[in-house]
Amino acid sequence: MTAESAHGYDAGPPLPPKLPIAVAECYAEGMSALGAEITLRPAGVGDAAALADLVNIAGDGLPLVLWEDLAEPGQTALEVGRARAARDHGAFSWCNALMAEVGGVVAGTVIIYLVPVDPEMPGPDTPPVVAPLIELEALAPGTLYINVLAVFEGFRRRGVAASLIAESARRAPPSGLSLIVADANAGARAFYAAQGFAEADRRPVVHGGWQNPAQNWLLLRRGALAFPAESR
Repeated sequence: MTAESAHGYDAGPPLPPKLPIAVAECYAEGMSALGAEITLRPAGVGDAAALADLVNIAGDGLPLVLWEDLAEPGQTALEVGRARAARDHGAFSWCNALMAEVGGVVAGTVIIYLVPVDPEMPGPDTPPVVAPLIELEALAPGTLYINVLAVFEGFRRRGVAASLIAESARRAPPSGLSLIVADANAGARAFYAAQGFAEADRRPVVHGGWQNPAQNWLLLRRGALAFPAESR
């Protein structure tokens, strides 16, 4: 969950074109807990609606709060998110997403991009809510940044998130992976720890209109070759 995914700031170039990949090629099990095969594929513009829903899940509702500020008269916050996901530029774009499917049904996504070697820091016009996210992302230059990792509720604990992490690690440079998580999200923090991530820095949360108990945003990092310890 990052500033761009929530608010629409552009960060990082899109990744090179991707090919469909069966999870069995990059994750040892390659099957969900219920036996259906997990398959990864590049996202398309037609996935914009699912991406908006998944981004809001990853952000625990913060994206909807921020999209509301961008909405035109008569436009809903979710419609703003779908429009931003449908762009062919920016970090929060279908161009940077991989979709996970279980039995042919969209189950989750990961949105990834490379953090620039010389990333931009928040400016005077940056909304206070997203400034700490931009600051933390800038502390991981050259890493493959996990902007969004989310799985729909009915597909959780079936290996989907672990499969998306494994494919992200396969694409990562030697500097590895990075992501941001809220300190109040105990389940996500335990999952990422099991996947080899460790805290690198933190910044206080600025809540604005976001109703959430989180007090700090945590920057997590892991080396590209760290082996995922368990599925989710």
